[in-house]
Amino acid sequence: MKIGIFLGNLGNPAIYYPKLAQITGGVTASIFLCQLLQWQAQQSNSDEWVKTNSGEIEKATGLNREEQEFAIELLKVRSLLKAKSTNPNTEILELWADIDAFEEKVNNLWTTNSDDIITQTSRENNNRPVEILSETSPPQRAVKTDKYFGQPRQQIVVAVTQNYQFSGPWNSQSSELHNFQRALEEYARVRNLGFGNPSGWAFKVIDGMTKGLTSTFWDEFIAGIPLGESQKVKREWEIEPEVPYPAFEEERIQYYVHKGEPLEAAVSKARADLRNPVLGKDLWEGFLRKCDRIADDALKAKNLGVQTPYLPPSFTEKPQFTKESVMKKLEAIAPQLSLTPSTAHTLPIGTLEQQESQETESDLLVEAPSIESLQKACKTPMGRSIVEKQIAANPEWGYEIVDGQIIESIPF
Repeated sequence: MKIGIFLGNLGNPAIYYPKLAQITGGVTASIFLCQLLQWQAQQSNSDEWVKTNSGEIEKATGLNREEQEFAIELLKVRSLLKAKSTNPNTEILELWADIDAFEEKVNNLWTTNSDDIITQTSRENNNRPVEILSETSPPQRAVKTDKYFGQPRQQIVVAVTQNYQFSGPWNSQSSELHNFQRALEEYARVRNLGFGNPSGWAFKVIDGMTKGLTSTFWDEFIAGIPLGESQKVKREWEIEPEVPYPAFEEERIQYYVHKGEPLEAAVSKARADLRNPVLGKDLWEGFLRKCDRIADDALKAKNLGVQTPYLPPSFTEKPQFTKESVMKKLEAIAPQLSLTPSTAHTLPIGTLEQQESQETESDLLVEAPSIESLQKACKTPMGRSIVEKQIAANPEWGYEIVDGQIIESIPF
């Protein structure tokens, strides 16, 4: 593309005088004022206000709305511009540049610059300082405050001390500080706090102590107790710090299982939710409301004659899974699947079968209600609905409902 065509496509250039920035307060204000003076000179009456809007101003000068507002404020403060809006519902602005005030400021600027040139020339010619006195002292120069063309940022100089030594409550850096640093790193790794760099986190703790900050970790380290032990907080939904109620935890696990998550992922996500103080509190309040509703249904069922009301599976006691119990079962099934070393003792199969038999018997200790009590509870619609849910949830009772009557199920 030829340069002439390129410049023609750019449109008409806007007039800008760099020295006016000393009067107007900045580049944006100078561009704005020059364009306004040009529009004002094109009118038949120089005292008539110029009617325009932000779109026309941006098209003529390239200044966006924010730059226009900033330029108007700078010119109004210096008494170079008057602006008003005739209708708040429209974007039409009425602007008027005070030419008399503008000429006065230009003359003062020219006089000041001329005096500076004369003073400098006299000093060069006479090789001695020359003081020029005037009847009226020149006005102070306006400080340039244009935020769009500000002064460059000063470089920040940081003093570096050679052989820097951490100063803190420790007696020696080689032993006590070193052991404290290792304890912090181990704490971050074991607790899995989400730090990608445990050493960097430990450095921040120690560096903060050198600046006068106190650390509970240091108090625990000196007292000889595990790090973080004194900082544990027992939440409302926990039996002890970081140990939630089993039914509450199981309820959250089942939530993720029903969403299709594998059991291992469901357990991990549920425990992460309950460690979150904000989310855990919200879940706990919802769980309490659910328990209250279940308890009301169970009390109604008891009043209707049901001896063992239905409770969700999360409320039934389950055997605790430990590393030792799992390893014993694996050893009994296949020694090659064991998680223990090959020299570990193998649990006899008879003992394992006896343990499973005891667990099964403990699960069947719940006595089934009699048919008469259930039939009596079915006399009301609400009672019938509760009994149907109880029978469907407890197939081990051996009952079913046929033609509105509760009978024993036929096993064949």
